[in-house]
Amino acid sequence: MLTLATTALPLTEELPGRVSAFFVAQVDARVSGIVERRLFREGAMVKQGELLYQIAPEPYEAALQLAQGTLASAQANVIATRAQADRYGRLVDSGAVNRQDYDNAVASYHSYQGQVISDEGNVQTAKINLGYTRVTSPINGRIGISQVTVGAYVQDGSATWLATVQQLDPVYVDVVQTSAALIQLKRDLASGKLKSDATGAIRVKLLEEDGHQYPEDGTLQLADVTVSTSTSTVTIRLVFPNPRQDLLPGMFVRAVLDQGVKPDAILVPQLAVTHDMKGEPTALVVAPEGKVQLRTLKTSRAVGNQWLVDDGLGAGDRLVVEDLQKVHPGMPVNALPARLAASYLPPVRVGE
Repeated sequence: MLTLATTALPLTEELPGRVSAFFVAQVDARVSGIVERRLFREGAMVKQGELLYQIAPEPYEAALQLAQGTLASAQANVIATRAQADRYGRLVDSGAVNRQDYDNAVASYHSYQGQVISDEGNVQTAKINLGYTRVTSPINGRIGISQVTVGAYVQDGSATWLATVQQLDPVYVDVVQTSAALIQLKRDLASGKLKSDATGAIRVKLLEEDGHQYPEDGTLQLADVTVSTSTSTVTIRLVFPNPRQDLLPGMFVRAVLDQGVKPDAILVPQLAVTHDMKGEPTALVVAPEGKVQLRTLKTSRAVGNQWLVDDGLGAGDRLVVEDLQKVHPGMPVNALPARLAASYLPPVRVGE
């Protein structure tokens, strides 16, 4: 027989999740050509704007020169046609120049003005394409394996993927929680049962793949705005500092969310709880008159080798924990203290 007593129980919830990079940038070729140089070491840290690849620039330098020459020719034609239109304009009123010739001169001038604007755009495009021969990092981060080698021919657009740069400090951890649990989480936060820090953020701990606790605390950033119709779950995004880059994208982890403290928790050994034909948990207690009673329980979770009982048992109840197969409801018994192992102690919250 075990006399039950309440205990203050810190409650936590473990949620499985995956690590993802804070920023991910796929480096693609934006012009076609031969890769002349690769200027980074795979796996190294790179800075935004740092040169990663050099694509052969000669065809694009030639295209720029051609565009600049065409622009210069159009600009010269603008000067000539403008001068002609001005001369014809002074002579047309005296009848020395036909009105049609004057109109043609003005039209020719405006035509070359339009040509200049078009050629200026071609020059700008040629300069941009020449600049794209220098492939630079779009963000600060760690660069992965190069997908091309020096001498490879790359194509513009998404046809050729060169490398990927990822920012790994901090990192995201995306976990999945039921929509009902998310609603309860918001209620607990609003009621003060779940405490936030001075900045208003909810602190979260992390267990790595091997079960060890990650040394840095994270924060709950946001929950997705859509609930999955097939699973009734929602994705919650957590943010963790990653200064040593121990957390890598794709790594499986478990987030430990503090749910507050239950001040009057009733914990019972799992070996003292059985299930009836309906699958409901039951336990045997010794009534004050010395007879065995069957209680139907409501349990919310397992805590180590014990059940957290929400209903059916209370402080002071004498729980039968030994020789369960020898007793039945209504049977008079002589209750003696149980010889339980010291393992039935209140659990310790992760991180304490």
